[in-house]
Amino acid sequence: MTALPQALKGLKVIEVGGYAAGPWIGKVLANFGATVIHIEATERPDGFRLQYPPYKDGKKGINRSGCFSYFNDSKYAITMDVKKPGGLALARKLSDWSDVLVENMRPGVIDRIGLGYEDVKKTNSDLIFMSTCNMGQTGPRAATGGFGSQLSALAGFCGLTGDADGSPQLLYGPYIDFVAALVGTPLLLAALDRRRRTGEGAHIDVSQYECGAFFLGGALLDYHKNGTVIEREANNDAIAVPHNAYPCTDDGWIAASCWDDDEFKRLSQVVGQPGWTTDKRFADADGRRANVSDLDQGIGAWTAGKSADVCVDALQNAGVHAYKINSCADLFTDPQLAHRKNWRVRKHPEIDTQAHYFPGFDLSEQPGDVTAPAPLLGQDNEIVFKEFLGLSDDEYNELEENGVF
Repeated sequence: MTALPQALKGLKVIEVGGYAAGPWIGKVLANFGATVIHIEATERPDGFRLQYPPYKDGKKGINRSGCFSYFNDSKYAITMDVKKPGGLALARKLSDWSDVLVENMRPGVIDRIGLGYEDVKKTNSDLIFMSTCNMGQTGPRAATGGFGSQLSALAGFCGLTGDADGSPQLLYGPYIDFVAALVGTPLLLAALDRRRRTGEGAHIDVSQYECGAFFLGGALLDYHKNGTVIEREANNDAIAVPHNAYPCTDDGWIAASCWDDDEFKRLSQVVGQPGWTTDKRFADADGRRANVSDLDQGIGAWTAGKSADVCVDALQNAGVHAYKINSCADLFTDPQLAHRKNWRVRKHPEIDTQAHYFPGFDLSEQPGDVTAPAPLLGQDNEIVFKEFLGLSDDEYNELEENGVF
């Protein structure tokens, strides 16, 4: 049986921008067969190349960034300066060639360089143009820049994270960038489906801030309907009790919770405290919540003498919600991720072997893959400009002499 081509084979995508939100969308498309071209300027490359670790052997270099590699596998990379003679015309030729343009600049920037939606749709009317930025394209704060940690704060996550008597806690990494990318990707595919049916292009306006705030649904609705402002409560939960992290041997930890009295009864038996179910302090959820410190101390005394794996197995076998708190090292050896081929290792010219994270989904008949490591800066200029766009050697050389590449 002949294997079918990848689902997005033939789709032509260009990325204008950098960092996380836009490039992660492009990575997902590339993993399923799209031809994705990551555009940078030699004088101003993608910020992840030189601004964010880790780097190979701890040495910063334009092609040594693990973070850039993580977001940009399976893509082509070109350099282009639209301010040089012939640069903007070449960029417009590239946008005419493409089916999709993804940009994550501040609102107005791409318009000022001559590649805004109103400009490019004049010669490519069915182009799907996606803008994904902090606040969206409109509104009083639309032009505000920033990174994921600030957006997590603005969207309400940090105000709910941390100890009740402590300060709000910033979330690790560009959390909302990933949320926005996972929202933006199906939006883009929906626009492509609409184009297939109508022949029309579209401008998709993604607000990363709004994508993030959506995930506070319960807390937002509690305020909207009841006037309740949810406060920080460390690891405590409004329903589950206990609901916490517990220390194990070898610096391991587990997360465990009980969502009703029956589950708590099972936990009590596992940790060797069957009397807890008749103890007035713990007999119902209200009592457990009022005495949660004593309860957590008792559970922690049981977990402290065992490995995380032993604790989790015992609790899960009894029907109690529990998982090991994985470190990054654990994720590389997790049998579940290995079974689903989540990590795809490819050899990079400068980084050497690099583990690439495959999206958390696949297609049964047209599976995706990491088809190549992340590209070197400008490594595909000749392929893209000569083979894809059809420039002659003379045209290419003239643009190169003008400093466009």
